[in-house]
Amino acid sequence: MNVHFIAIGGAAMHNLALALHNKGYQVTGSDDEIFEPSKSRLNAKGLLPDTFGWFPEKITDNLDAVVLGMHAKADNPELLKAQELGLKIYSYPEFLFEQSKNKTRVVIGGSHGKTTITSMILHVMHYHDRDVDYMVGAQLEGFDVMVKLTEANDFIVLEGDEYLSSPIDRRPKFHLYKPNIALLSGIAWDHINVFPTYENYVEQFKIFVDSIVKGGSINYNEEDAEVKRVVGASENPIRKIAYHTPEYTVEDGETYLETPEGPMPIEVFGKHNLNNLAGAKWICQHMGIDEDDFYEAISTFKGASKRLEKIAEGKTSVAYKDFAHSPSKVEATTKAVKEQYSDRTLVACLELHTYSSLNADFLKEYKGALDAADTAVVFYSPHAVEIKKLDAVSHEQIAQAFERDDLIIYTNPDDFKNFLLAQNLENKALLLMSSGNYGGLNFDEVKTLIK
Repeated sequence: MNVHFIAIGGAAMHNLALALHNKGYQVTGSDDEIFEPSKSRLNAKGLLPDTFGWFPEKITDNLDAVVLGMHAKADNPELLKAQELGLKIYSYPEFLFEQSKNKTRVVIGGSHGKTTITSMILHVMHYHDRDVDYMVGAQLEGFDVMVKLTEANDFIVLEGDEYLSSPIDRRPKFHLYKPNIALLSGIAWDHINVFPTYENYVEQFKIFVDSIVKGGSINYNEEDAEVKRVVGASENPIRKIAYHTPEYTVEDGETYLETPEGPMPIEVFGKHNLNNLAGAKWICQHMGIDEDDFYEAISTFKGASKRLEKIAEGKTSVAYKDFAHSPSKVEATTKAVKEQYSDRTLVACLELHTYSSLNADFLKEYKGALDAADTAVVFYSPHAVEIKKLDAVSHEQIAQAFERDDLIIYTNPDDFKNFLLAQNLENKALLLMSSGNYGGLNFDEVKTLIK
C-alpha cells in the first residue's frame, strides 16, 4: 500500500509513518519544517523528505491513501492536488480506525490522565509479554515507537485526544475511534480556541460516550462529577463501570498502595496518579490481566515521559518537571508533590504557555491551582501572547486570577532563570510545570541546585 503524509514531521504523524513503514507499507511525506526528534527518527528509516516544502507533483494516482496532518492548511498545494485527483484523504484518527476495524479498540479519553493511563496499560502488557497495537502520546521506557500497527494483534490501545482531527475535519479525534472498551478519566475545560464555552467542550465527551459500540463498556472516574453525569445520562446500551482512587499511604517520601496482599510500594505518586492506576487496572482486566499480575507489573511503572518526571534528587532536595498546564492538572500535580514531600518546602513554578492559559478570559480558571505550594511562581512571555494574537495579559490579571497575594510573577526569561539559580533548595522540593521551556531554560543547570 502506498501512503503519502502531508505534514509528516508532527509528533503523532511521524510515529504513524514509522509504524506503517515497519508494517511494510510504501511511505512518503512532505513538510515545510521538521524538528528533532522527528527529523532523526524519519531519517533513520529513509522517510525524511529530501527537501522541505510542499510539492504537488508528489501526489499521483499511484497513491492508495493520503494522511493529512493538523500542521497543514486547508489550501495546502498537495492537499488541493489530492482532492483534484479524487484520492482517499484520511485524517490521522481516521487512518488509525481504518487500520483497526477488525480489532478490539480500547480508547482512553479525558481532559487529563489519558497519557498516563494509556502508558500504564501498555507497561503492564509489555511486562507480561502481551503484544498489542497502540498509539500513545508519550515516549515510553522499553518502547521504540509511539504507534504500533500489526495484522496479527487482537487489541489496539488508543489515547483518545479531544483535539481536532485535521484542517478539513473539525471533529475531535476521539469521536472517530468507535471503541469497544472505553475509559473516561475527567472533564476540565481546555482548548478554548476550539471549544469556546464549557458546555461546548462537555458536549464532545457526551458524543464520545455515545460512540462506543453497542454492547461495549466504559470505565469512568466516579469522583469527577461531570464525568459521572455525562456517563449516567448516556442512553447508549453499554456497560458502565465506575472506579475510584484506591487506598494508599505516604511514608518518608514513598507511596504505598493498599492491595489484597497488603501495602505495596509504587514508583508513581499523588492522588491523581493513584486514580489513574485504578482506571488502568480495570482496562487491563478487560484485556485478560488478572489483579495479581497487574499489581506485579504496575509496581515497576516509573511514569510517562514529561509527566511528573524526577529530574534530580539529593539528600534533602528533589526536582520534578511536568507537562501540566491546564488548571486541573496544575492543581493535581502541585498537591501530589506537596503530599509526597510534606516535610519539605515546595517551590512550584508554572509557565503559562498554551493558547488557553494565555487567554485573559480563561485565566480565572486557575484560581487556587497553586495553593498547595509554599512558594508559587508564574512565568509567561508577552512575546508568546503576541505570536498567538491574543490580548495582552498583565501582572495584575494573573495575580487576581490565582488569588494569591504572595504570587511571584516573571515575564523575562533571564529574570526567572536568575531567580531559580539563586535558590537554596536545601529541604525543598522544586516543581517545574510547563509545556514549554520557560523561554530557554537549561534543565541541566537546574539539576546542579539539587544536593
